[in-house]
Formats: sequence, C-alpha cells, structure tokens
Amino acid sequence: MIQWFSENLATIVVAVIVFAVLALVVVKMIRDKKRGKSGCSCGCGGCPHASACPTHQDTSQGR
Repeated sequence: MIQWFSENLATIVVAVIVFAVLALVVVKMIRDKKRGKSGCSCGCGGCPHASACPTHQDTSQGR
C-alpha cells in the first residue's frame, strides 16, 4: 500500500488540487447566486434574456 501511494503521489496531489479549485468555484457560484449577482459577466443590453433576469427587473410593478 505504501509503495502504491509513493508511486502515485504526484497524481494524488494534482487530483487534490483540482478538486479543491473546483470546490472553491462552486462555493463562489453559490454565494453569488444568493447575493443576486448575475451568472454572466456581459452586459444586459444585447442579452435575449434581459427581461427575465431577476437582478434587472423593475420592482415597481408589484412583483
């Protein structure tokens, strides 16, 4: 078991780093979603879904 671990140490370290980065990205996406930030980083002027975006809807209509 120790021999297998030492032979695959580089692969294990890289896998742990990749999973850690992936977890951080998912956590950031969840936090941004809870704060109402947009999922895209482009402007809403040319977006076909701008009218359905909850962060840019007019709240004076009683919604």
